[in-house]
Amino acid sequence: MKFSEMKYERPALDAVKAELSALTEALKNAKTYAEAREAFLRMETASKHLSTASTLASIRHSIDTRDSFYDDEVNFWNAASPELQEYQQAWTMAMLSSEFRPDFTEEFGSLMFMNAEIELKTFSPEIIPELQKENELTTEYEKLLASAQIPFEGGVYTISQMTPFKNDADDARRLAAWKAEGQWYKDNQEKLDAIYDELTHLRDSMGKKLGLGGYTPLGYYRMGRNCYSKEDVEKFRAAVREYLVPLADKVYRRQAERLGKTYPMSFADCALEFRSGNPKPQGSADDVLDAGRRFYEALSPETGEFFNMMLENGLMDVLSTEGKEGGGYCAGIADYGVPFIFANFNGTQGDVEVVTHEAGHAFADWLNRDRIPHEYCFPSLEACEVHSMSMEFFAEPWAENFFGADAKKFLYSHLSGAITFIPYGTMVDHFQHEVYEKPDMSPAERHAVWKSLLGVYMPWLRLDGEIPFYAEGEGWQRQHHIYSCPFYYIDYCLAQTVSLQFWAMIQNDKQDAWAHYMAYTQQGGSRTFTELLENAGLQSPFDEACLRGVCSRADAHLDAFDLTGIA
Repeated sequence: MKFSEMKYERPALDAVKAELSALTEALKNAKTYAEAREAFLRMETASKHLSTASTLASIRHSIDTRDSFYDDEVNFWNAASPELQEYQQAWTMAMLSSEFRPDFTEEFGSLMFMNAEIELKTFSPEIIPELQKENELTTEYEKLLASAQIPFEGGVYTISQMTPFKNDADDARRLAAWKAEGQWYKDNQEKLDAIYDELTHLRDSMGKKLGLGGYTPLGYYRMGRNCYSKEDVEKFRAAVREYLVPLADKVYRRQAERLGKTYPMSFADCALEFRSGNPKPQGSADDVLDAGRRFYEALSPETGEFFNMMLENGLMDVLSTEGKEGGGYCAGIADYGVPFIFANFNGTQGDVEVVTHEAGHAFADWLNRDRIPHEYCFPSLEACEVHSMSMEFFAEPWAENFFGADAKKFLYSHLSGAITFIPYGTMVDHFQHEVYEKPDMSPAERHAVWKSLLGVYMPWLRLDGEIPFYAEGEGWQRQHHIYSCPFYYIDYCLAQTVSLQFWAMIQNDKQDAWAHYMAYTQQGGSRTFTELLENAGLQSPFDEACLRGVCSRADAHLDAFDLTGIA
């Protein structure tokens, strides 16, 4: 079914609550496993219906945040979802205490019970008001960014539409674009600070009400982390500082030499990789999608079928338009067994990376669409990011179809970008740990923490005040994950480390690498992150040898990369 034909209808909240309660009682009163299993499958259906309605409202609202109908529906779900958690928690408790738990485990595995035990730690009816307010504030933040109207060179642009100007090869124009965008954030600084300050205190309050002492442990539970700890993340951050930061620094020193710039560079100069301009996709948005179709058809029968299904059913909205929420994402529409890709094409290499990255998520969802329980369609978030980041590397042999004459530029940029991203992403995680350990910090103190961490993780940046919003330590306010999904960023760094293993495999044997990718992806969410890796013959990023190894291989490749003829 086409996305445009999928019907949205707001559920009657009281009826949903009654249905969830009835199913919970049916599970509790089951005399046989067959009866308990029937209640379980009916709950699966009910949960998928709720998920579908909520997801349709969210997608359509993000496509046009000015749409009053879906604005009202998102507000409805912001208030209703926390209320429904109480009923979902009652179900979870009934499952955990069911005499038929061994039977469920034998048929569906133990992971759903492990995840349920973690989920129980994230909710109490006592925090419903905080959850509702948190939803309101994150929606307010996203709408504020979506409403941005940035004057530049006689025109007015959204944040996404400013990206090509921020990458322009002309030094003066590029710097002016960075300043114009930064000024919009400065003009909205008071609001951005106020939203985050309230979010921080709300989350800290929830953690304390749940007996966890603060938000950090609650944040880990909410992320569903079931196979690694805060201490493991700290060790990973230390390895990033030891292996990745020096390698990324080397990349930027070479960039400064290519550009004829003094090191360290300004934020605006770091955005330009080649004096002749950054790699750009050839053709229109339709041409990029068509190149994606040809890539997926050539990659495997499964990916070809998947991507054509997405195109035929209008399951992608990729153009950057006024009122549209920023960024990109993939969402599963449970009742229809299909994913949806949301993006903001702006004529940069990011357009191609959307077709590969978000479609990596979507392919994994589609491949596992019939799993029971439905939660097994997707693994935990760091495991999901492996699907997407690794798919980007599988597309590299088709770079010429996407980039034409800029293919060689892209191949260098894509690998170097993977390397330089990890320090940034790790810094985002480090910053959030600092924030929630000291929730009473003032906005100015938070900005000072970010500025200090820039010196540790991104020493190639010149903090001279040329672009005040960035140089004064406020640039973190562009990163919507920090507002809307705390602690969801180290996931990208862990996944990028794994994706670099796939990159190395592809250099040796593309077909063997794809076999490992399918072995990983076909497991869906039926295993923990580290188990998924082990089952697919991959190293864990928490193993220091993994990070050291991929850095060594990437360093040698970049050293030998022939940039002859590329200015």
